[in-house]
Amino acid sequence: MALAISMEAIDARARELGIDLDSVDVDSITLPPGEDFDILSDDEDLLQNEDIPELEMGFSNIIVVDNLPVVPPEKYEKLENVVRKIYSQIGVIKEGGLWMPTHPETKKTYGYCFIEYNTPQEAELAREKTNGYKLDKSHIFAVNMFDDFEKYMKVPDEWAPAEIKPYTPGENLLKWLTDDKARDQFVIRAGTFTEVYWNDARRAMPELVYQKQYWTDSYIQWSPLGTHLATVHRQGAQVWGGDDKFVRLMRFAHPQVKLIDFSPGEKYLITYSSQEPSNPRDTHRVLLNIFDVRTGKVMRDFKGSADDFTTGGNMGVSGVSWPIFRWGGGRDDKYFARLGKNVISVYETETFSLIEKKSLKVENVVDFSWSPTDPIISLFVPELGGGNQPARVSLVQIPGKEEIRQKNLFSVSDCKMYWQNNGEYLAVQVDRYTKTKKSIYTGFELFRIKERDIPIEVFELDNKNDKIIAFAWEPKGHRFAVIHGDGPKPDISFYTMRAVNNNVSRVSKLTTLKGKQANALFWSPAGRFIVLAGLKGFNGQLEFFNVDDLETMATGEHFMATDIMWDPTGRFLATAVTSVHEMENGFQIWSFNGKLIYKISKDHFYQFQWRPRPPSLLTPEKEEDISKNLKRYSKKYEQEDQDVSNQVGEQERKRRTQLQEEWLAWVAKWKQLHEEERSYRMELRGGEESDKEEEAEYKEIEAEELVDVTEEIVAFDLDQE
Repeated sequence: MALAISMEAIDARARELGIDLDSVDVDSITLPPGEDFDILSDDEDLLQNEDIPELEMGFSNIIVVDNLPVVPPEKYEKLENVVRKIYSQIGVIKEGGLWMPTHPETKKTYGYCFIEYNTPQEAELAREKTNGYKLDKSHIFAVNMFDDFEKYMKVPDEWAPAEIKPYTPGENLLKWLTDDKARDQFVIRAGTFTEVYWNDARRAMPELVYQKQYWTDSYIQWSPLGTHLATVHRQGAQVWGGDDKFVRLMRFAHPQVKLIDFSPGEKYLITYSSQEPSNPRDTHRVLLNIFDVRTGKVMRDFKGSADDFTTGGNMGVSGVSWPIFRWGGGRDDKYFARLGKNVISVYETETFSLIEKKSLKVENVVDFSWSPTDPIISLFVPELGGGNQPARVSLVQIPGKEEIRQKNLFSVSDCKMYWQNNGEYLAVQVDRYTKTKKSIYTGFELFRIKERDIPIEVFELDNKNDKIIAFAWEPKGHRFAVIHGDGPKPDISFYTMRAVNNNVSRVSKLTTLKGKQANALFWSPAGRFIVLAGLKGFNGQLEFFNVDDLETMATGEHFMATDIMWDPTGRFLATAVTSVHEMENGFQIWSFNGKLIYKISKDHFYQFQWRPRPPSLLTPEKEEDISKNLKRYSKKYEQEDQDVSNQVGEQERKRRTQLQEEWLAWVAKWKQLHEEERSYRMELRGGEESDKEEEAEYKEIEAEELVDVTEEIVAFDLDQE
């Protein structure tokens, strides 16, 4: 590093050397080009003590908003406040950073304004969010970056063809669906490793696809259709995909992100973070970003205190419910909503703004949920005024916000809503007080969504005082199961919505299983089969039940199991013991009919997730035809299974032969070594050879053993002695 020398130091050094600097012609001294020998001039010496000026960012933080109303002076302030309110929600406008020029004579505005933000990022986001914003029917904003005007001015007058870049194929994000063995994948996280496997049930073992250490800082998550695998880091989230190497597809910058959530159609990713307040009495500050998964752009962000996001949902971090935003309207990703105080705020993804610029006002609303397939919201409002105003469940059509069905409920203690995955039925579990208010009983309101006028059927158990432990709809079907009872071994009942009496559809009971060690229900994604599971206090009891034949196929146990997950096809079931328990960590894979296929032990086991599949391209009619003619289709796969079985048998025979050969080689090696050391052993034994058993001498030696000693104590008379 060069040493900077001041002029005062040079004067002092010259005096020491006896040199008179006044006699030196400084102008005659020339330095090499670009070289100053680190000698500071007086001006540079002064500049070192001054603050370095901030670099100008140009005009990249300024936007131009066109198509504003042209207003006279008396309406200028009102229009300015409206524009400021809209754009201050997106970022911080600099002081004096909103300017609407006016005509020098009429004093009317020109219909456009300039807005200056603190950062170019805020300006770019404002342009994306508000370009095309409808202030009213006559005024639709046209928003551009100020720098764009200079870019457009440089467009040449003569057209030149664009440069055609060579095509480079991207990653095949659906390659895993073309597996010739029709296997499914799953991902696990254990210790510091994240691993993706094929579930190879034929070989009764998993096949490793990809492994990476420190792949995520907290957890992993598949996207709903299985296209992406998301990882969470301190700097933000990332999504991965491709053939078998899982290349990074996109980064989403969000420092200290804690939670993520995909939209059902995988178009958007919501990220969440919270920041502790400097004042302990204040609540956490929350930031949510909604990213476009394909481009990585922030489509909208939401900021506020944790109190603004604590209504409804499952509690996540810092007391905030998660997911904060719930997606609806099927896989089109058209709408998302969140619960607020006396409102449900519904947004559309075309502009990421409130539908009709207003929230759906519902006094005292405490919960809502979307239909899985249609833009319909079910909402629950509890009783008000000490029971004078009844509770109610309403169905609201979006985007028109039209109430299409309502049911008033009386003496309500609590309410839960369960949608069937095809959106055909809605079950509302209602806990009611008895007349004395001393106890509670449970009933169900069953909505038939697809039928005319949405008829509602009231349904109660045979013993309505039974406690409801679990409820679950059959996927792709018309049945449901209920675990109920107050004893240590509750009952499980199955019902169907398809029973027809006098041309009227009514709920009908199929069967009740008495005294089962179960507290959770897990339907196969394909329907028909269900696992009755006993978790926590029941220590992982499993019963595989065929609802078509109403019979138990098998029972099993995975001691201390914490998680149970069907694969997306309904062929296999995974049970896992995660690091919630210190012991028995790992997972087991079962067939749909309850046969244990294989089990894997993993220390510090955190996660197991099957890779989801996109919906089948087959029509329901085609699927039903395949099911009816399954024997014809299965011949091919039975032969493949036999071939694999033979191959596995041959591999096992070769493995055992190899083990035997290794053992014989080991024995021969040590026999040879033993023979080589024979002379040395004889030398140590004085020339005697004792290797051969027949040459050994045997001597019988008799030995006496003292078993016990008894002491006799004789008393003497001391005087006589």
